[in-house]
Amino acid sequence: MELTRLLRRLKAGDQDAIDLVIPLVYDELKRLARSHLRREARTSPLETTALVHEAFLKLVRGKHPAYENRTHFYGIAAKLMRQVLVDAARSRAAEKRGRGQEVSLTYARDEGVLPNRSIVALDDVLRQLEKTDPLKAELIQMRYFGGMTAQESALALDKPVHSVRRELRLAQAWLRKEMAAKACFQESASRRCG
Repeated sequence: MELTRLLRRLKAGDQDAIDLVIPLVYDELKRLARSHLRREARTSPLETTALVHEAFLKLVRGKHPAYENRTHFYGIAAKLMRQVLVDAARSRAAEKRGRGQEVSLTYARDEGVLPNRSIVALDDVLRQLEKTDPLKAELIQMRYFGGMTAQESALALDKPVHSVRRELRLAQAWLRKEMAAKACFQESASRRCG
């Protein structure tokens, strides 16, 4: 409850509240950052602390939404980490004259594993999904970038957990299909994709 109260103070414009929020969330954000960076292993120049600090800078500079609760806050923090990782991947790709960087797309607490794909390609596909089905895009983001379970996502979105599980399964299937199609499109014409 302490965090929720502080988040409300922050939303109300009390910038001093951020100094009290940081110690309460720092360890959990580092855990999330470690999880993201483990997936990028060989491609990310960022370290855990740097990713957390970059996300905090975006948080502090940004407009604060009405944080519903702790889970909602972590969902927003996960989105900010996604932005930092995508920005870093785009920067690396630009430095290498457009050659994409590979990252592993394994879902936290998920049985399925997607093949390695570019974080930039993932961001592009998620942006496409956000336009057609914002709920599914948010669920993918909560799962992959936030490491949230279906129960945690259901709580954050105030939806029944069975509905969240169904939508998440559909979203994951859609994502796999789109990522495979994107990879196929990017392959040379001499190789046929299934």
